[in-house]
Amino acid sequence: MNFRVPVIVLLFGLWQFYAKAQNTTIDKIIAVVGKQPVLLSELEGTILMQEKNERPLTRCQALEQLVFTKLLVTQADRDSVTVSDAEVDGEMSKRMSYYVMQFGSEEKMEEFYGKRINVIKDELRGDVKDQMLAQRMQQKITGDLKLSPAEVRLFFNTIPVDSLPLIDAEIEIEQLVRKPPVSKEEKLKTRQTLESYRQRVLKGESMNVLAALYSEDPGSAKQGGLIENVFRGQMVPEFEAHAFKLKAGEVSEVFETPYGFHFIQLVARRGELLDLRHILISPKMTNADYYKAKSDLDSIKTQVEAGAYTFEQAVKRFSDDADTKQSGGLLINQASGSTKWTIEDIATLDEKLVQTFNNLQPGQYSPIVQYVGADGKPGFRFFRLKSRIDPHKANLKEDYARLLQMATAKRQKELTSEWITKRSKATYIKIENDYKCKFEKNWVLSN
Repeated sequence: MNFRVPVIVLLFGLWQFYAKAQNTTIDKIIAVVGKQPVLLSELEGTILMQEKNERPLTRCQALEQLVFTKLLVTQADRDSVTVSDAEVDGEMSKRMSYYVMQFGSEEKMEEFYGKRINVIKDELRGDVKDQMLAQRMQQKITGDLKLSPAEVRLFFNTIPVDSLPLIDAEIEIEQLVRKPPVSKEEKLKTRQTLESYRQRVLKGESMNVLAALYSEDPGSAKQGGLIENVFRGQMVPEFEAHAFKLKAGEVSEVFETPYGFHFIQLVARRGELLDLRHILISPKMTNADYYKAKSDLDSIKTQVEAGAYTFEQAVKRFSDDADTKQSGGLLINQASGSTKWTIEDIATLDEKLVQTFNNLQPGQYSPIVQYVGADGKPGFRFFRLKSRIDPHKANLKEDYARLLQMATAKRQKELTSEWITKRSKATYIKIENDYKCKFEKNWVLSN
């Protein structure tokens, strides 16, 4: 059982609302940790949310996670671990955006919970703050844990040979990307259009109305361009460079980001949190732009296959993908943090690529394919299969990164268990008789 602060439940934290919306609970206190009550609605909501995310917990597992979270919050208070109001506001903004995205709209979310968005925000704020405190406290427990190669080797040697995990077939892949260029004329036309809207705002027209009519940002246009609780590090650097130097009511110049051209009006500033409105317009690509990108990549691929460039040389010279340009095109699997991809991982990247890579041998190139990047813009790319690893039992040579993760998780679990035993001895923890369980960890409970 994982004793990290539960990601789905505690990161998104709608257990009480979810449980009550299902009419499953009559609320009452079922446990107390220090001064922190554990509510029945929290328990039922945790179980429901975990089932919803296909990560079911038993009643005892869910209760143990909740008691652990309350113990973290209690200890955070003792150790003067804090989170600022600005941090809570920023986290609330991220979470509410996530909730709305999951429901499809604010209206659907309000209908489901029977409450206005601002009421849900107010009622969630205390829970979110506690979750952030718990996460910060847990970071103190495990610290910046870094295991040495010798420790990873020792961990590996403790695993019985017949218990070594079986590793599925994996591949390493590299890519070379070309994106359709936007003409200077189209960029100038877009900038001029946006500047005309900016002048209308400066002359007194409503930024709210103009953003609703013309902005191409799907996340904010329906709200009149409004983005609330913006904190540093949330937006791309070009956007923040303009936003954080504005005064309330002030309007920025037109500027460019990877998403297109913008201008901003600052609505309010609370310390390092901003409420702002913006209008985004992206320059439009023509059929000629698409054809040029595909034609360029065809030419580059022909030269690579003919030996005029090595693949690595071609990537550094021609690729338009900043994330892989300096690594010779090597793609990182974001799910694992490694360079290795299983067939299931490839399917999440693009299901059509599964058969492509099944047919390639190391060193061979794929056909050119069209795709849409993380910035929402189209591009073309071709791949090289760097290596293929057949199914095998884990070993240090081929699976060091995976074994490091396993060893680190084991040590974190040990540190957490030791901390629970120590802190529960010094903390009042009372569980109602009807909810007492055989917990996995060695808890010291009050009579």
